[in-house]
Amino acid sequence: MFLDESRAREFWLTWETMADDVVAMLRTEAGHHPGDPALVDLIGQLSTRSDQFRTRWAAHNVRKHKPGVKIVRHPLVGELTLPFEDLHVDAAPDQLLMVYTPEPGSPAHDGIQLLASWNAEATDRSDQAH
Repeated sequence: MFLDESRAREFWLTWETMADDVVAMLRTEAGHHPGDPALVDLIGQLSTRSDQFRTRWAAHNVRKHKPGVKIVRHPLVGELTLPFEDLHVDAAPDQLLMVYTPEPGSPAHDGIQLLASWNAEATDRSDQAH
């Protein structure tokens, strides 16, 4: 998102919104785990290597992740509009599962199906080689 910004902007068609959301969610996590060494290290690296991150971090925005739509440009199947929602895991309160569910019959659904079929074919070939 921030360390290879040009590629991230090609992939995330709503990069500005995504960047704002990612930093706000990271700030929320930092508030829940202020002494986490890995988190402190990550924030330090991003702050020193990305002006975009540093500016957003300084804004002090905090936000929970909410359901919505993400739009990406996949290098093989093109633009995908992906509605998503978050599922909280009762057994692991710090875990969150994001579920992307494209509308049946939509171009995004067809693109995901195509990618899944390619993966299935690759898996089948790999299994046959063993």
